[in-house]
Amino acid sequence: MFSGYFAGLVDLVYPRVCEVCKQSLRNIASIDKLVCANCWSKIKRNTPPFCSSCGRHLDKNNVSKNICPVCARAELHFDRAFSPCIYEGPVRDLIHNFKYKGKDHLGGVLSRLLTEFIKEYSLPLKYMDLIVPIPLHTAKMREREFNQSHILGSFISEEFNIPLAPDALRRHRFTCAQAGLEPHSRFNNVRGCFLANKKITLKNKNILLIDDVLTTGATSSEAARTLKESGANVVFALALAN
Repeated sequence: MFSGYFAGLVDLVYPRVCEVCKQSLRNIASIDKLVCANCWSKIKRNTPPFCSSCGRHLDKNNVSKNICPVCARAELHFDRAFSPCIYEGPVRDLIHNFKYKGKDHLGGVLSRLLTEFIKEYSLPLKYMDLIVPIPLHTAKMREREFNQSHILGSFISEEFNIPLAPDALRRHRFTCAQAGLEPHSRFNNVRGCFLANKKITLKNKNILLIDDVLTTGATSSEAARTLKESGANVVFALALAN
């Protein structure tokens, strides 16, 4: 009773607002009391047909090829990637707040996008042995104080009962931010930046990589390459948006 009274008092003094449009949530429908129903409905979803590599929606000119023009020219080491959303509008704002404004509480509502997508399209998670979040460099971890991919991965791990292995990879070399780099520079930027943990058995394991955004696929591809060099079998990548 007291906790409910206290929560009501906090809402009175600091009324909840939508994390996207900042409208008060006091008298309107919302998702987890964090995002108003209107902003949630404006999140652009990826829809079939999907590129067989990066998971983006294929336009009519590329459906017959089953792969988008970008992936057709790229050497990607993950077997397949999936993303529920297109990286624009409300989801872009939410991810930005999640990563750069210390709002780790957004992990729950954002992970909902992943779990709903997995269930809707029957992604083959039952074949996955481990979930591995893309790691941050220790310097970035000190600055941010949490790894957004680890938070997302923990929700997926719990929902689908797949072991989480946050220490399977280590980012041993600091890299500059991928945002703002040209596509070819992104691959060069992350080349050789990961090391696999020899204390964790990766041989013959099917692994689901978790990240927040997949743009060129460079980071997930490099992580997948490192895992496969350590004996991993299949590596899928799952990101919130691309």
